Amino acid sequence: MTDKKAYPGKHPLLASSHFNTAELKAIDVLSKEFYVTNGGEKIHLGINSEYKYAIITPTEIYRDMFNLDREIIVIFSPYPTLQARTLDVFEFVAKKHSSLRIERICNVLISGDKNVERSLESLIKNEPESQIIIPFSYDELQNPCDSYFFRNRFRRYFYTRDLFAFEAPLKKDIYFFGRNDLIQELINRFKSGENSGIFGLRKTGKTSLINGIERNLQKEGIRTVIIDCQDTSFNQRRWNEAIYYVCLKAKEVLDCQAELPSESAFTEKNASIEMESFLKLCKRDSSTTIFFIFDEIENISRNTSPADHWQKGIDFALFWQTLRSIFQRNNSLLSYLIVGTNPSCTETPKIDNVDNPIFNHFNPLYIPGFEVKDTREMTRKLGRRMGLKFDESIYSKLTEDFGGHPFLMRHVCSLISKKVVEQDRPVDLGKSSYKQGKDEFILNHSNYLEMIISVLKDFYSDEYEMLIMLANDDKSTFNEFAELHKSYTSHLLGYGLIKKDHFGYEFNIEAVRNYILNQSKYKKICISQEEMWAEISERRNAVELKLRKLIKLLMQANKGASAKNEILNIFGSPRKEKLNAHSYNDLFDASISEIYFSDLSKIISKNWDVFKNTFNKTKREIFDQLEFINKSRADAHAKTITEDQFKYFRLCMSAIEEDLKDAI
Repeated sequence: MTDKKAYPGKHPLLASSHFNTAELKAIDVLSKEFYVTNGGEKIHLGINSEYKYAIITPTEIYRDMFNLDREIIVIFSPYPTLQARTLDVFEFVAKKHSSLRIERICNVLISGDKNVERSLESLIKNEPESQIIIPFSYDELQNPCDSYFFRNRFRRYFYTRDLFAFEAPLKKDIYFFGRNDLIQELINRFKSGENSGIFGLRKTGKTSLINGIERNLQKEGIRTVIIDCQDTSFNQRRWNEAIYYVCLKAKEVLDCQAELPSESAFTEKNASIEMESFLKLCKRDSSTTIFFIFDEIENISRNTSPADHWQKGIDFALFWQTLRSIFQRNNSLLSYLIVGTNPSCTETPKIDNVDNPIFNHFNPLYIPGFEVKDTREMTRKLGRRMGLKFDESIYSKLTEDFGGHPFLMRHVCSLISKKVVEQDRPVDLGKSSYKQGKDEFILNHSNYLEMIISVLKDFYSDEYEMLIMLANDDKSTFNEFAELHKSYTSHLLGYGLIKKDHFGYEFNIEAVRNYILNQSKYKKICISQEEMWAEISERRNAVELKLRKLIKLLMQANKGASAKNEILNIFGSPRKEKLNAHSYNDLFDASISEIYFSDLSKIISKNWDVFKNTFNKTKREIFDQLEFINKSRADAHAKTITEDQFKYFRLCMSAIEEDLKDAI
């Protein structure tokens, strides 16, 4: 916050002689709402583009409503049509006044374009990271319609935009929070001549982190060569062709004047020689080490690449043999950072019979979750800009429930924001609002959780099974695995999914625990008889509904008009005559027709030619499984179900559920 309150008005020594009449009038109008501190000067961009600017200080009402406590840049664009280059003026002025406390999220534009709001919307519609720009036309500021004119315009642009809703990686600093310490650590490693690896779950901000590293190094005049391994123009190349591609990217980024040999020169025998020679030529023009960042490394790694020569061959080993040998032979020539979701490329000692060059080459880092202070900074700053004042207790709750995962936390806040209408803002949000947003996220957006933990399900199935154990409180088995295979817990701890204290392990992301618990609720062990019967009843009823639907659809599709008779033929009198009175559709309505679970298994068995492609077992096996499920029904409470019987029920039910999942 600034030291003292600002009141509407103008600085006594405000420079204003360079403004025209319309601009002076606009400044007078601005001074009724803000304190105009600086009259700026003329800005020339290009040959024929001239702009002017002023700097204003928000008064108390704007601080309270929009959390604006820094000075705001006002750009005057006299042209009748708003041009994209006008938006560059804001950055130009911000750099010019970098010593001041300039507001980076909010700017004001005063334009000669009478349709400036529509023109601005068209310019920034594909720029989700654009600053909030409050537009006015020259004409509007000659005679504002009422005393709330400015306030309402600010309200519209602040309160209707969802600053939490970012899906793509962040490219600018203005919406980038946390991670600055990690960025500096990786930059310091690079400057010390070290190579590094950074890994994290999906949507933890890996690419945003890379962009942050690039921006920070650019400030020092150091360019970063980023290789996107997911680009097919890279991962579809063989290892020696990929070496050429890396050199080509270096030439483009570093603006190297040295001639790059043709791709055909990068043979399996000569690729290393050609790369080393070319990079030395590039290095002649610069005193800094050439910094390569390989993003999405799993796309060229063994077992995870979409291309066979990386996935099954030894291309990965040969590629990294080349880079590592050049790195070791040449002091300060190159350094590299490997980024991805899957660190297995650094954990595999051999690729076929070839030593993995980057096995134990460095200790990989994992992207940590936000701490409460980072969550508070992000949520509070963005929220208050949107008229949302979160209770202090929410920041720690957000961090605990979502493990400091910024993507998940922003989405929860976005859902909360959508429930608050513009007219009610600014508004205070407490625990009740947070609970509603969290519950909606868990109920309707669990696909994000699935996407995030899919790296475990796909590549670390044992670790995923351990998460299931921990979610179901089977801590003894979890601890046995943790003791026998310490690498299992290292991944889970590294990804930030679990944490450990003196008394043992627990989930770090409570939302993931609840999701896994819901997905694996039928894997819980050591449950009571009542819990067994409840599970049998729930799963049996759900499967019965799906079987009714499946039989109804497939019999009609395969048997046509005779489908009803085919079904009725399994019944004897008087049930056949009684059921015949119902329509085909009503036969499968449990509230109308007395067709039971055992009848459904008989229909499938008798018409196996219709259903054989639905199930992955033989006719006999499916019939036996369905019959056992039926005999295990919940109305058989008179007898105790044994642990072995319950295990077999689960086995039968899981197989049927899996078949039906893809069938309907």
